[in-house]
Amino acid sequence: LGLCVSRASASVLNLNCCLVLLPMCRVLLAFLRGSQVSPVASRKTRRLLDKSKTFHVTCGATICIFSVLHVAAHLVNALNFSENYNEDFLSLNAANYRGEVSQLYLMSALVPGLTGVIMVLVLFLMCTASTYAIRVSNYDIFWYTHNLFFVFYMLLMLHVSGGVLKYQTNLEEHPPGCFNPNKTLRENVTVPKAFEESFPDYTTEPFPEDLPVPEPFVQNNFMRICSEEPKFQSHFPETWFWISGPLCLYCVERLYRYIRSNKPVTITSVISHPSNVLEVRMIKDDFKARPGQYVILHCPRVSALESHPFTLTMCPTDTKGTFGVHLKVVGDWTERFRDLLLLHSNQDTEILPIFQQRRYPKLYVDGPFGSPFEESLNYEVSLCVAGGIGVTPFASVLNTLLDGWKCYKLRRLYFIWVCRDIESFRWFADLLCTLHSKLWQENRPDYINIQLYLSQTDGIQKIIGEKYQALNSRLLIGRPRWKLLFDEIAKCNRRKTIGVFCCGPNKISKILHKLSNSSNSYGTRFEYNKESFS
Repeated sequence: LGLCVSRASASVLNLNCCLVLLPMCRVLLAFLRGSQVSPVASRKTRRLLDKSKTFHVTCGATICIFSVLHVAAHLVNALNFSENYNEDFLSLNAANYRGEVSQLYLMSALVPGLTGVIMVLVLFLMCTASTYAIRVSNYDIFWYTHNLFFVFYMLLMLHVSGGVLKYQTNLEEHPPGCFNPNKTLRENVTVPKAFEESFPDYTTEPFPEDLPVPEPFVQNNFMRICSEEPKFQSHFPETWFWISGPLCLYCVERLYRYIRSNKPVTITSVISHPSNVLEVRMIKDDFKARPGQYVILHCPRVSALESHPFTLTMCPTDTKGTFGVHLKVVGDWTERFRDLLLLHSNQDTEILPIFQQRRYPKLYVDGPFGSPFEESLNYEVSLCVAGGIGVTPFASVLNTLLDGWKCYKLRRLYFIWVCRDIESFRWFADLLCTLHSKLWQENRPDYINIQLYLSQTDGIQKIIGEKYQALNSRLLIGRPRWKLLFDEIAKCNRRKTIGVFCCGPNKISKILHKLSNSSNSYGTRFEYNKESFS
C-alpha cells in the first residue's frame, strides 16, 4: 500500500510541478491576452487568464498536500524495505540487511532520501512564507524564500535519479512463477535418486527440456522452465518529461525579460502626492503598453535582487512617450526608493526638472504585463470600483479616454472611488476634472458617471480648489449602497453585459462578486473581474 500511495502521489506532484510554472510566465500570458487569434480572441477565454494567480496558488497548495502524503508513504516503505529483506533477489533490496535498525539511515544514505529531506525543508519555507500574514508584514521574506523554487527543481531532478524502484527486464527468459531447476528443485522438493545425477551442485545449465518433469512440479503448476536468472533495472525517471518543458519555457522567458529590461529608464519627473503617494514619470525607448497593464520596477540601489509590481497610471501614446506609476509608500522598499528619488525635503511637492536626471538612481522597468483591467475598454458599459490606492489601474484607462474615446467599444463608464481621507482624491482630481470638462465640450456628459465616497469623516468636507467644483458635487459621505447601485445600473442598461472591475480590499471585492452573480429583473448581466492587493 505504501508503494502504491507513494507512486500515485508522485504522479500528482509531477503534474502540479509542471503546471505551477505556467502562470508565472507573464510574457506568455500578456501575449495571449493581447492576441487576436481565435480562441484567445474570445473574451471568455481571456478572462480565464485572470485566474492565473489563483491557479498558481492552487497548484502550490496541491504540491504541499501531496508532498506530505508522499513522505508518509515513503516512511512506510522504508519500514517495509527493512522488514521484507529478500535474500533471493538482492538487487531489489533497498535495505542493507533484514531488520536494519535505523530507517533514518536508510533514507539519508540514498540520493532520493537526501534530496527528499532538503526538498521538504525548502517547501516548508516557501509554504509558510507565502501566507498572507508574512507577505503583509515582511514581503522580503516571501520574495527571497519563493526564489528557492529553482533549488527545489534541481533537487527534484536529482531525487528521481536514485533508482530505488526497479522492474524486471527478462520476463521472456524468466516469467513469473517459473521453475528454476538449479534452485527451486533442491530447496523445496525431495528429488528422487533418479534425478540426483541430473542436478549436480555445480551445474549452471538450464533444466533439460527433454527430461520428464517430476510429478511434484506438475501438481504445483511449475510448468515453465527458467532459462536464466531474473535481471532488474531501475525505472527511467518520468519527472524529466513533466518539468523540463515548463522549466525551460520559464527560464527562456526570464532571460528574455532580463535582456528587455537591461537598459535603465529615464526618469523625467517625481511628484510627491498627499497621503504618502509618490508619482514617477519615465521614458523608455520602444516601450508600448495598454491601459490597465502593470510593470515591475527594480532599483539596484534599493535592493540588488528585490523588485515590485506597480500598475501603470499613464501609458505612452503616439504623441507622447511618457509613462508613469503611482506608488504608496508602505514598507522598507518604497521608503528607501522615495528617499533616493526626493533630492531635498523642500522639493517634495514640486516636479523636479529633467536636468537633474543625473542625480536619480538607476531604475529598470520589466514589462508591461497583462491584467484584467485591459478588458474595461472592451465592454459597451463598464463599472470600475476602486478602494484607496486601488484607483491606479483605472487612472491609465481615464488617461487613455482623455486622449480619445471614440476608437473604443466603451460607451458608458461608471467610476466609483472610495477613500478614507479627503486628501487621497487629490491624486487624480486634476485628471477627473479634465476628462469631465472634455466630455462636456463634446456633448457627452453621460459618458462617465463619477461617484466619490469618503468613508471616514467628522463632518462635511470638500476637495479644496476652485477647479474641483465638479468633483465636490459628486462627493458623498459614507460607503456605497452596493445593492441599490447595481439595481440602478441594471435598470439604465437593460439586457446588456456590463463589465465589473474592482481593485481594492477583499471585503468590497466579495460584495461585488456576489452581486455580479445574482440575477435581476432587467435582463442585465454583470461579468466580474478583480485585482487584489494581496
